[in-house]
Amino acid sequence: MITGKLPNDLLEKMVFKHINHKRKEVLTGASIGEDNALVDFGEEVAVLSTDPITGAVNDVGRLSIEISVNDVSTSGGDVIGVLMTLLAPRGISYEDIERIMKDAGEAAERLDVEIMGGHTEITDAVNRVVISTTVIGKIKKKNILKLEDIKKGYKVIMTKSTAIEGTSILLNDYEDFFKDKISREMIEEGKRYGEKISVKQEGEIGGKIHVNYMHDITEGGLLGAVWEAHKAINMGIKIYEEKIPITKITKEMTRILEIDPLRLISSGSMLIIADEAKSKLLIEKLNKRGISVSVIGEVIDDGAFIESKDNLKIIEPPRADELYRAIEKLNSTIDK
Repeated sequence: MITGKLPNDLLEKMVFKHINHKRKEVLTGASIGEDNALVDFGEEVAVLSTDPITGAVNDVGRLSIEISVNDVSTSGGDVIGVLMTLLAPRGISYEDIERIMKDAGEAAERLDVEIMGGHTEITDAVNRVVISTTVIGKIKKKNILKLEDIKKGYKVIMTKSTAIEGTSILLNDYEDFFKDKISREMIEEGKRYGEKISVKQEGEIGGKIHVNYMHDITEGGLLGAVWEAHKAINMGIKIYEEKIPITKITKEMTRILEIDPLRLISSGSMLIIADEAKSKLLIEKLNKRGISVSVIGEVIDDGAFIESKDNLKIIEPPRADELYRAIEKLNSTIDK
């Protein structure tokens, strides 16, 4: 099987078909394009999500907190705490474990969430550190995002720029490969993209404005997120390539690696759907926080499409993220 998140068609055939038992308390369960489960507790609803960190080598402690917090942030609710499972290979040092937890602790403090517990284990089942985190939040039932109210013509928005996380991972983990191909200034700036991975502010502001849909752009990149979003809202989405924000650093790095930046993991960017009035308010409030925002498309009747000049292409379901193809290329080059 290919490396990466299980493709959505296989997810439906092999995983979802076996999730048959339902509870009335679960308002939102396992489904494509939804970042969280919602559990009814009366006036308030618990928001839960879980994610592993497997593609990065550096900063796994920080990433494990920020990535999971991002998922709950897409609900517009308050993030409370994280349960953390750390699986480490036998060769790891005590210093490495402490560094990972120090980074995780600092990220949790910065985002105002508590590491409430978890599990730490040394095992020969992994050949590098794997961290899985489950994050818990809450939201008032009256404030749950209303996907069913989305109409044709609603704006499709993304924050920051595409492939933030992928750019940071590849420039941090394979810096030596790029040092004679990209300027030192560009490499250092790209490595710092990891500082932009949190979308907690976007989630908080989007929740207060009552936008209709928010989705963290992770594995599969922007195009994967758009495809998942159109499935989640049960309507179509069309985006415009020329409106998609992408930095010079990401363009140059992906050109060198011959990978698609629009299918490269993009944690740090959020996909948002709202009507025109709320979109304008969202842009205004996020800009005041120093967060760039771009209207990249609109809701249509059906399907997922990307338009460039006079060319309209169907967006295919996400497969393996370009990150894994890049890592395979880089490792084979380094091994030679």
